[in-house]
Amino acid sequence: MVPSLFLAHGSPMLAIETNEYVDFLANLGKRLKPTAIVIFTAHWESEVLTISSTDDAYETIYDFYGFPDQLYAIKYPAKGSTRIASKLAEMFEKQGISVKKNSTRGLDHGSWTLLSRMYPDVYIPVIQLSVNPYLPASEQHKIGTAIQGLGKEDILVIGSGVTVHNLRIIKWRQTTPEPWAVEFDDWLIDVIQNRDLGSLFHYEELAPHARRAVPRAEHFVPLLIAMGSGEPQAKAKVIHRSYDLGTLSYLCFEF
Repeated sequence: MVPSLFLAHGSPMLAIETNEYVDFLANLGKRLKPTAIVIFTAHWESEVLTISSTDDAYETIYDFYGFPDQLYAIKYPAKGSTRIASKLAEMFEKQGISVKKNSTRGLDHGSWTLLSRMYPDVYIPVIQLSVNPYLPASEQHKIGTAIQGLGKEDILVIGSGVTVHNLRIIKWRQTTPEPWAVEFDDWLIDVIQNRDLGSLFHYEELAPHARRAVPRAEHFVPLLIAMGSGEPQAKAKVIHRSYDLGTLSYLCFEF
């Protein structure tokens, strides 16, 4: 059995940097040995929930600009699984959630930067899913609950995003976090560990500095999905917390 995870994917530089968070990801990959990985990425948005469905190796998508050439040379040719994609589609449809399948899209950096550090040998099938940032928080959580139980089959569900993600106000070369970013994450940890879904679903109104921390929801909703997909009785755990560039959170949860 494996838990569900919310992991911060932060900067694409994670794929080539050496730091505390990269070490954490490597150790996490050694601890968890899933038979397949289902990953919701903030960098694939669609109105209808879309599931990658292929048995072939994915292309590596470089959905960023202005980074070192070394980063664009990285390949992560994980294979997909049409069998698991069909299983996911059936689970969603049973809960009244419409889905589509996509057989051509590659892995974006919300997926491969994390996976390249966790599972560098590229031996685990990956099924990538889109997010719709315009759905209410309660609906995001429902998407996760529709696939509860995958962990019992050793299928690892990952929500890949960032809790505090405002690139307009990052502090270049600042290694200590801004107090407001810490306050937002503190609030988030409290309501999640207490399973206060009423407050969590209204984080935009209730959480301190919510508009500054989450100016747009695409990087936040993978957290809600990951939480929903975890075991209902499991206690949420903070498994990593650090910050970069003053305002970029690397807060990670296990559900």
